[in-house]
Amino acid sequence: MEELKHECGVAMIRLLKPLEYYEQKYGTWMYGLNKLYLLMEKQHNRGQEGAGLACVKLEANPGEEYMFRERALGSGAITEIFDTVHNHFKDLTREELHDADFAKRVLPFAGEIYMGHLRYSTTGKSGISYVHPFLRRNNWRAKNLALCGNFNMTNVDEIFARITAIGQHPRKYADTYIMLEQVGHRLDREAERLFNLAEAEGLTGMDVTHYIEEHIDLANVLRTSSREWDGGYVMCGLTGSGESFAVRDPWGIRPAFWYQDEEIAVLASERPVIQTAFNVPAAQVKELMPGQALLINKAGKLRLTQINKPRNVKPCSFERIYFSRGSDADIYRERKLLGEKLVPNILKAINGDLDHTVFSFIPNTAEVAFYGMLQGLDEYLNEEKVQQIAALGHNPDLEELEHILSRRIRSEKVAIKDIKLRTFIAEGNSRNDLAAHVYDITYGSLVPGVDNLVIIDDSIVRGTTLKQSIIGILDRLGPKKIVIVSSSPQVRYPDYYGIDMAKMSEFIAFKAAIALLEDRDMRDVIASAYRKAKDQVGLPKEQMVNYVKEIYAPFTDEEISAKMVELLTPEDTRAKVEIVYQPLQGLREACPMHTGDWYFSGDYPTPGGVKLLNNAFINYIEQVYQF
Repeated sequence: MEELKHECGVAMIRLLKPLEYYEQKYGTWMYGLNKLYLLMEKQHNRGQEGAGLACVKLEANPGEEYMFRERALGSGAITEIFDTVHNHFKDLTREELHDADFAKRVLPFAGEIYMGHLRYSTTGKSGISYVHPFLRRNNWRAKNLALCGNFNMTNVDEIFARITAIGQHPRKYADTYIMLEQVGHRLDREAERLFNLAEAEGLTGMDVTHYIEEHIDLANVLRTSSREWDGGYVMCGLTGSGESFAVRDPWGIRPAFWYQDEEIAVLASERPVIQTAFNVPAAQVKELMPGQALLINKAGKLRLTQINKPRNVKPCSFERIYFSRGSDADIYRERKLLGEKLVPNILKAINGDLDHTVFSFIPNTAEVAFYGMLQGLDEYLNEEKVQQIAALGHNPDLEELEHILSRRIRSEKVAIKDIKLRTFIAEGNSRNDLAAHVYDITYGSLVPGVDNLVIIDDSIVRGTTLKQSIIGILDRLGPKKIVIVSSSPQVRYPDYYGIDMAKMSEFIAFKAAIALLEDRDMRDVIASAYRKAKDQVGLPKEQMVNYVKEIYAPFTDEEISAKMVELLTPEDTRAKVEIVYQPLQGLREACPMHTGDWYFSGDYPTPGGVKLLNNAFINYIEQVYQF
């Protein structure tokens, strides 16, 4: 219903055979390049603001380029960057195009190591200079670094202050540039350590270069550079000398999966894209574990190394609810279960009247939860039928029996995504009028004045689309009651690990709780929470407490949902409206392995999250109140 942006998607490929092998077996030395394109397109859902790729050639001669990069902006960026790469090959003869040795010697992007990135900005920073991969150049191959990631850091200010204090000078005040500088600095130190060892052994000239490239240990680089990182991340990198790596945050917030066979090693943000691209079963695709790094050296040897000790492991549950592709077997099952677990609350909202209720979904990722909801409703209805048939006795009346057996759960495609609102239409009322028509409805899909309408979505965060469009357009069908169902719990707290919801004012749940405190003359609760938050400014982030929980504490979930209905229902709505949320316990039962639910519970996985929440709460209160 409301599109949440997510940062970002990564893909990495290491060819384990010479380019000639792929030319002979697959008819093209571009096998790796083509697979990268597929991995990126299959993860298009993870980033539509920009895309980039990097490539490294092994064994290039001095004076020959060995590291290449291409980046572009916009939703068509993947196509654009690959078109640009292929333009380098458009004037080749057929013989040249299929000559792997020629390609390796002469052509750009004809390498053995590839890395791709899809970007969604959650920081508001845009432009080509913020599109990954980022490059750090040097005359020594081993010191060249390309970096990209799916991440948000919560302690950029602290890291920036520390690295500038020791003389480093990041090009921009942004977490990606700062991390590039940190990893690059440690890569320099590692290369210099090996340089000294090589000289001590009496090596000179290119022998020193070869010694460095053969002995460099990226585990050392990653341990020393990532020690202070507070946030959710999967960071990928390539060096000019042919090393590649991916490292996952020790809290397991952001996901990564990898696969290896005799021909290739690959890593991506999602499991099913690897399954599809390489036609392998789920069991062969491994998850990169919290704090772990996948390292591939210049010789193509892969190893897994624990870089940081696993911490309070909290994989992001929104990955399961919304962001990741539903084609993953586990995610599909979990989303269905999320829908099924809503059945008791839905039945309560419609007073058990299944015969006069139509069920539908907002046309987006809620579709799988919708199927789970239908399955749960079918099971409930079947139990009702069994009880009704049993009540008929041993000689049931055939007409009554037929009536019972003919009862069905009524599902219809009620809402249709009709247009995408164009940003150039920005004038107040015109824009609002258009926003009201983003969705269309299927007329005649329910009986006006008789039927309830239950419509499921995967999340309700801001509520703006409900107020501007959904409720008003659904009300045109004339339902007796509209029940909006969220397959996830109430989003009450900001996210600082890669989802674009960072301000308290964005959350309809928070607005509803504040409104309830005002209605009930409980402004002292707001003032108390504010003073406690203000008093801990300047404390080490590890000592900070989430006092925003006190805003919600006086109320039940149902009270907050009821207040949301008041705030979001247009004045001229004829139907009664109710909002039903997934209980937090239902989420935990459906997704037991993904316990990162801080945006629902307020239980942040890292100290940096609590610190940024504290700041956001103080900023909100100081803009609204005079305490």
